[in-house]
Amino acid sequence: MEGRVTGKIGPGFLVLAGFAPTDTDVQLTWMAEKILGLRVFGDAEGKMNRDLDEAGGGVLVVSQFTLYGDTSKGRRPSFIGAAQPDIAVPLYERFVALLREKSNGIAIETGEFGAMMDVELVNDGPVTLILER
Repeated sequence: MEGRVTGKIGPGFLVLAGFAPTDTDVQLTWMAEKILGLRVFGDAEGKMNRDLDEAGGGVLVVSQFTLYGDTSKGRRPSFIGAAQPDIAVPLYERFVALLREKSNGIAIETGEFGAMMDVELVNDGPVTLILER
C-alpha cells in the first residue's frame, strides 16, 4: 500500500540490517546489545557519552540485503553473500525480538522485510557506523 508508514521514530538509530546465512543467535544478541549500548549521543559538554536510553532515542530497523553486495568483479553487484529470505526472515525477526527484549522500553520500530520502501532520514550529526561480528 503506497503511503503506508510501517515504522517511525524521532531521534535515535536507523539500523540497516543485512544477514548472512552463517549468522547465529550469538551474533544477533551481540549486535542487539551493542546497538542499545552505544554511547554516541552528546552529553551536556557535547561529548559522545550517552546511549539510546539516556538520550530518549528509538531504533528503526530496516532489512537491507544489499549490504552484502560484492562489487569486486564486473559492474553488477553480486548478492551471493546475503541470506536467502527463508533464512533471513527468521534472523531479522529474531534480531528485532532481541532488541525489544533488551531495550528496557526504548521504542523499536521496523520497516517491512523485503518490501520496496522509501526511508527518510534526518542525519543529525556525523555518526555512521558499520557493526559486524
